[in-house]
Amino acid sequence: MSNTTQTINEQDQKSVTNKRYLPLLLVNYGFLFIGSLSSSLLSKYYFNHKGSSRWVSTWVQSAGFPLLIIPIVVPYYLFKSTQRKPFTGFTPKILALSIFIGFMLGVNNLLFSWGNSYLPVSTSSLLLSSQLVFNLILSVIIVKQKITFMNLNCVILLTLSSVLLALESSNDQPHDVTRTKYFIGYLATIGAGLLFALYLPIMEKVYKKVYCYAMVMEMQMVMEVAATVLGSIGMVFDGGFTEMKREGYQVFDKGEKVYWATVVSNVVSWQLCFMGTAGMVFLTCSLTGGICMTALLMMNVVGGVVVYKEEFGGVKVVSTVMCGWGFCSYVYGMYVKNKMLKDRDDGGGGGHDSDDKNVGSYNPIEMTQIVNSSSSSSPPLHIGV
Repeated sequence: MSNTTQTINEQDQKSVTNKRYLPLLLVNYGFLFIGSLSSSLLSKYYFNHKGSSRWVSTWVQSAGFPLLIIPIVVPYYLFKSTQRKPFTGFTPKILALSIFIGFMLGVNNLLFSWGNSYLPVSTSSLLLSSQLVFNLILSVIIVKQKITFMNLNCVILLTLSSVLLALESSNDQPHDVTRTKYFIGYLATIGAGLLFALYLPIMEKVYKKVYCYAMVMEMQMVMEVAATVLGSIGMVFDGGFTEMKREGYQVFDKGEKVYWATVVSNVVSWQLCFMGTAGMVFLTCSLTGGICMTALLMMNVVGGVVVYKEEFGGVKVVSTVMCGWGFCSYVYGMYVKNKMLKDRDDGGGGGHDSDDKNVGSYNPIEMTQIVNSSSSSSPPLHIGV
């Protein structure tokens, strides 16, 4: 009986009718919102005030993995809200996948740091929005995501906005960055977007075997450890740990205390960002997670203009409008689709026997991939509470 209860508890956390589902979804989007905006601004703050080590910027993106102990152990040991012990059911295959994806995430972190060191925050954010086109293509290949007018329209608009930005890139080039370095940053940022777009559908596929949020955080912790190992190796060979001490004492123009406050804040903000990303993919799907992140990139653009007084005119305005337009059209299309599904189910009065009905009738955002995670070897997803 205890095993059955544990299975139901694990599955219920992914059920859209579970009382914990919506609060968990909102909390994770809050983490994603705060983490995405603050990490981009803090990373640029580090480089703006004479921080120069890309390995340091890479390392802080994953070094906060001990913070993940909180969502892993607190529900079991403190609140007694779950019967599942931490790291129970962690198979060698899941462990190997988590380590591999963690190394991939570490490379992504390095590419992001490389691009962020050369590009303004607003430009970097707009370029990262291009990850959505990669996300859609890879989601079709990996998790069989259906292409619709809504998601295709959104992807086309976001891609065109990035192309426009590239054509006028010389007007946005910082004075202390050569044209060669600027385009290295441009390509590195595009590469980071591609890798992250690959990360999202891969995680969605892996999460099809996962039914509880705690296990998602456990996998995320293993990934972050792997990414930190990669970053630490780079730090050792590049003298990054010694460079951190030297930067704090001698180089950083805001003083030692502000330097370490920046480093610690970066560590925390990146963990919030990755926690929110993992939670969104687990609770929704990779494409919805990618679109939500793209919406937040618009806030990063505004943040770069407000905080760092970056130029915001001409092509950048058009690019931002196109990004916002694409996102809003997608959200509106999903609202209409889900409303039609709900009206159909309410009118039919039938039971919720199919996967599409279980999801489409209740979720305010796209949830077409959740219930389909049940496989022939897995027990059916429990919908009732």
